[in-house]
Amino acid sequence: MADSGSSGEVAVIGNTDITSAESENNFINTMVERGTALLKKMEINVAEAEKRTGKNTMNMQETYTVYLIETRPAEAVPEGGTPATPDCLWRRYSEFELLRTYLLVTYPYIVVPPLPEKRAEFVWHKLSADNLDPDFVERRRVGLENFLLRVASHPVLSNDKIFFLFLTEVNTHVDSRLKSLSAMFRVKNPDKRFTDLKHYSDELSTVIAQLLRVRARVADRLYGVYKVHGNYGRIFSEWSAIEREMGDGLQSAGHHMDTYAASIDDILEEEEHYADQLKEYLFYADALRSVCKKHDLTQYESEMAAQDLASKKQQKEELATGTVRVFSLKGMTSKLFGQESQEQRESRLAALEQSIQEGEELLKDKNTECQEFVRTAWEDIERFKEQKDRDVREALISYAIMQISMCKKGIQVWSNAKECFNKM
Repeated sequence: MADSGSSGEVAVIGNTDITSAESENNFINTMVERGTALLKKMEINVAEAEKRTGKNTMNMQETYTVYLIETRPAEAVPEGGTPATPDCLWRRYSEFELLRTYLLVTYPYIVVPPLPEKRAEFVWHKLSADNLDPDFVERRRVGLENFLLRVASHPVLSNDKIFFLFLTEVNTHVDSRLKSLSAMFRVKNPDKRFTDLKHYSDELSTVIAQLLRVRARVADRLYGVYKVHGNYGRIFSEWSAIEREMGDGLQSAGHHMDTYAASIDDILEEEEHYADQLKEYLFYADALRSVCKKHDLTQYESEMAAQDLASKKQQKEELATGTVRVFSLKGMTSKLFGQESQEQRESRLAALEQSIQEGEELLKDKNTECQEFVRTAWEDIERFKEQKDRDVREALISYAIMQISMCKKGIQVWSNAKECFNKM
């Protein structure tokens, strides 16, 4: 089994034996459509996580987590046959970060799927914010698998060679292709569509963050309410000990209250699944902003090329007519030391003409690049919008169904308790 992490102590965090039914459920939960791009040829799973200790580049001991990526050909297995043995390799979270940065730089016009959070955010107080906590690592494992499936289902990203090597080769060097995009500038004529998109991504991020905070506060209070019901169970049990005729009914009612109090742990664990789906779109907002930032840079370069060309044409006109429209050092020099000779002027005119031709070609290329970026980016943004609407709608409906089910269970518990009281 290939290993990209340092050797050291190993403690298995994730489950290593996943049934076919569980695997299928995991796939459905990611809300990724099978039958597109790479997923037609390959099955992809992040099967487990391991906590390891080893020395980092500073020769210091550290504890970190690696994730097992399993891939196998997506071939139909004949009845009674055995599936092909998967190819396996281990990746650290930082390697997933490198892959996503590479995709951002290489495909600036695409809304690149986000990674799950590096450290737990928007958690209710009973959950650990430790990034080595087993429950958090398991949620991150599911999130990393979802990220790979999102990329593998994308019509463009799925065909990337580096992504394929990331899934199949231990040593994948993408560092040389990585660069940061710092666009501290302001375009003169911003595209309203991308300006609106940036505002939307900011608002989407704010709304989802507020929703997650409210959900965490509700989870805290709900946990307390359910656990307090355990006191009913204790009191009814103690009361039953001093009653003869009512003892059995009180004891049974107390048992129902204990069951009700204990059920909140599973309920809130299920809630975390829906919270993670919303967090994915919190991070998708950053991906939208990256596309807008790259568009601004492309448009800025086009505007600078146009400005430079206009400046050269003005210089040519001034040189040809001998008039200077604006104050310049060249104009003052001519007045102080006399005009250029005809030969010097013709030489400069020829050089400017050549420079103008090059500038026109550059401007044409930049305009074409900007137009192509807008076309391809907007295609992917429309695809993303459809995906977002579908995913968020399904997540919210599922969350509402879970809340309804939880309330029905509470009604059932009290109905059972009522029956116990009737029998006393």
